[in-house]
Amino acid sequence: MDFLGGNMLPSEVDSKIVFAGLAGVFSFAIGLMRLYAASSDTSGDEAPGLAKSLLLFAYSCFLKPHEGDGKGTQQDALESFYKKQAAIYDSTRSALLKGREDMLALVAAQLRARGQTSDKAHKARSTKRVWVDVGGGTGFNIEAMAQFVDVPEFFSSVYLVDFSPSLCDVARKRFARLGWNNVKVICEDARKFKLEDYESDLLQRNRTLSGSTSSSYFAEKRPEHGGADLITMSYSLSMIPDYFSVIDSLTSLLSPDGIMGVVDFYVQSKVDVSFRNHTGGLINRHVNFFGRTFWRAWFDIDRVGLEASRRDYLEYRFGTLLGANARNNTLGAIPYYIWLGCHKKPFASSSLPQEIVEYVDALVTESPYLLPANAPHALTRAVQRAAPEIRSKAFDAAVGNLASNLPLPSFFYQNHHWRIYYDEQLSKHTQFHDEYIYAFTWEDSRVDSRILHLKSDDVVLAICSAGDNILSYVMQSPARVHAVDLNPSQCHLLELKVAAYHALAYEDFWLIFGEGKHPRFRELLLSQLSPHLSSRAFQYWLRNTHIFTSKRGRGLYDTGGSKHAIRVMRWIARIFGLGGAIGGILSAKTLNEQREIWRARLRPALLSTLVNRLVVSQESFLWSALGVPKNQLAMIEADHAAACQAAAAAATTTSGTHHSAKKPTRSQAVWNYMVDTLDPVAEHTHIAADNPYYYVCLEGRFSAKCHPEYLSRQAHARLSRAGAFDGLRIHTDEIDEVIARMTPGTLTVAVVMDSMDWFDPGTSAAATQIRKLNRALQMGGRVMLRSAALKPWYIKLFEEVGGFTARCHGERRTGGQGVCIDRVNMYASCWVLTKTANLPPPTPAMDGAVGMEMESLTI
Repeated sequence: MDFLGGNMLPSEVDSKIVFAGLAGVFSFAIGLMRLYAASSDTSGDEAPGLAKSLLLFAYSCFLKPHEGDGKGTQQDALESFYKKQAAIYDSTRSALLKGREDMLALVAAQLRARGQTSDKAHKARSTKRVWVDVGGGTGFNIEAMAQFVDVPEFFSSVYLVDFSPSLCDVARKRFARLGWNNVKVICEDARKFKLEDYESDLLQRNRTLSGSTSSSYFAEKRPEHGGADLITMSYSLSMIPDYFSVIDSLTSLLSPDGIMGVVDFYVQSKVDVSFRNHTGGLINRHVNFFGRTFWRAWFDIDRVGLEASRRDYLEYRFGTLLGANARNNTLGAIPYYIWLGCHKKPFASSSLPQEIVEYVDALVTESPYLLPANAPHALTRAVQRAAPEIRSKAFDAAVGNLASNLPLPSFFYQNHHWRIYYDEQLSKHTQFHDEYIYAFTWEDSRVDSRILHLKSDDVVLAICSAGDNILSYVMQSPARVHAVDLNPSQCHLLELKVAAYHALAYEDFWLIFGEGKHPRFRELLLSQLSPHLSSRAFQYWLRNTHIFTSKRGRGLYDTGGSKHAIRVMRWIARIFGLGGAIGGILSAKTLNEQREIWRARLRPALLSTLVNRLVVSQESFLWSALGVPKNQLAMIEADHAAACQAAAAAATTTSGTHHSAKKPTRSQAVWNYMVDTLDPVAEHTHIAADNPYYYVCLEGRFSAKCHPEYLSRQAHARLSRAGAFDGLRIHTDEIDEVIARMTPGTLTVAVVMDSMDWFDPGTSAAATQIRKLNRALQMGGRVMLRSAALKPWYIKLFEEVGGFTARCHGERRTGGQGVCIDRVNMYASCWVLTKTANLPPPTPAMDGAVGMEMESLTI
């Protein structure tokens, strides 16, 4: 057809011409690839050049028909695909197969961490480590492992199992070149591979366990577990048609304490797994409809299966240690995942998981427990006798999973039991959008320590925040510290700090949390921190490594919701040209020098009417930047109104003439509150030397001289000791939910910060929490709180119907009187409520009556 003589529009003509041109180029490329493929001889030791390798790769993957020699077997299909490209496999997969080194770093870290355990029997086993790389191909993984461990020394035996003779030939040449005699290349169907065929001691052990001495293959029952300390699968699970039987066979290959590492492609909707609690986390797991459809169709060309059931079945058959979802942005954002797992247990011969569940439940609920070496069920009986009605959410979840033959939630497979199970999909957790509010804690740990005087038998419950205060309590060695926060990310931050004590030298620890930046954070996360993190915390920090590594970013202390306040103040400083004054504050040698800079330069700008009205007094700024909810703001305004009335009354008394108080405004209330906060800090605390809370706001990091106690070298030495965090429990929940599930009378201290300021005086929420605190605390137990009010309205509830006596441990004076209750001075008062009476056991009728009574007290 003559395109120009037809009835086509110009755009259609252009499209046809472009299409014809592309078709011509494509045909030429096909011919060129076929020519290279026909002329290529990859049987030699020398691999072809890069250009030829890429053409062979493209031809083999997208053009060459996978017909084989007509046998119709899986091995035949694999050879049809790999034979021509075996020699160039490694050089053409580096950009495509992302995450392999990350997976190896993670499993190596797990093995090293387990080798450091105090369990003598485990140490004896760890001296002889066996690794099986299923679908190991050319042996790239095994050689790459040398980045993390000395393979010939670390492993007694390494088995590469692959079904492609061509790839196995490349692997044999690789290990001959390396001289690694402990590596054996087995060209065999993974379903039929039995480690005991090569490890004689395992064969004898299995026959002893089964009671059989027969050498018949059919007479021997495959064991529940095997002798491989490590099993890895790197982009091989998606290549195996009969993946169910292969995954099943791995359970009898993996040792009881062994771990598995898998990295592979995937496409999956979050909806598919939204009802599962054992998958280890959903961060970045969702792949949109277009991505799912496109990548499945694309990879299906090469018989690579991306159906969700492959990963689903893997996670069903094993317990999840860690999991992460990522995208290969080099090649069109191909989705891939990294997964570490272990036996989901229980074995038929063991009740260990049930005992672990009971043990963790007892430690979470503070129930009495026994753990004698020769009485495996004593713990269960003791807990049931003590408080059969009190169970943690972790226990409820574990029982539900075991009853359905599902793996336990990933929290139960952690190396440490710090983090307690929570359902990450609940709206009360997702409301925070995976962002913490506070990157550092606004509570003066020195004052807390002086007020509380914690002892070895204390059981403390405290709001987590950024975890700085929790670490201060742990340093005082109480029996238990329960850290509670509804925001999962705040708990992730505490987990990271605890893991860093376990895994890092002080210099690295200081860079991360002192400077707030570490160029090697991602490397440290994978190779050292990961064994000490829960799966959810690991995923969170893997996705946010840029916080510490970005050269353009300001680091940890310019993140979180509170960063908005710091950035606004930085912006104000630029407008008013205060950079030099701030530098002077940070380098001031004496308190007098600091005062002069404050009075002459900073105070006139920061406490100006313009800044107050345009920024500070705005409700959006107060909530988004400072975390001040509307009920707390109302308390600030009420105190200001009372102060205005008192001032008017005093003026009337002095002059004898009636003075009516001016109607207070929000901007006046907030301005006065800021004056009462900042003036005493600047006048009475030396920021450069001894006030890390304001130093970090101004500088964006801590200094070697000015930092919280937990960042000292002495604190690191103390908290990095074995067992330092045995008493720590991290709850991702409301305070009410945690204390309601504790055995009555077991807490001795509850530190609730300013959380009760958030309650609405018109509801019974505060009354309900006070009742629960009374129930959880032992007689003489204490509640410590801070408030934006001089005397919060709920103190009356504690005293009159809550069974507590109140004592104020710090109260600011209004009107610029210069009283600093602590180095933060952000709150108007600090209180300790001591339990002096037990409230009667709650009943529905009593709850209603007491709730009405307590509500009437707030009017």
